[in-house]
Amino acid sequence: MKKFKGRAIVAGDGSFEAVVTKNGFNTLASMQMMNIQPRTRCNDQSNPDLYKKIIQDKALCLPLTIGSTTGGMFIYTAVVEGKAPACLLFSKEIDSLAAAGAVLSEVWADKDMPVYDKLGDEFLETVKNGDKITLKSDGTVIVD
Repeated sequence: MKKFKGRAIVAGDGSFEAVVTKNGFNTLASMQMMNIQPRTRCNDQSNPDLYKKIIQDKALCLPLTIGSTTGGMFIYTAVVEGKAPACLLFSKEIDSLAAAGAVLSEVWADKDMPVYDKLGDEFLETVKNGDKITLKSDGTVIVD
């Protein structure tokens, strides 16, 4: 068991299964087919860590998001439609577009998807696919 302390952008508690990428997460490329699939799978062929893996209801562990200015809207839409990851856990500082999507989901739709950032490079070196991730609302992330 290893504990990490990050900054809570949208706080929450819970335990989830990890899915991990060491690459930037392109929200548009990864989630564009979410409404067609029974469970959201990553469709970004340029992200071999996640391509074709289910990301819905998982703790998505990533360094940062990349790509289009529509990223925040895709996050918001995925949360509203129940197609989003259970949480987003960033090793680096979150970008404003991804943060906006998560915060707007909480404010406009009253649906929370916990989002923590600044967990550090060691977080991504430690966490593996399938690990149990436990979140505390104070920004603590426990990897089992």
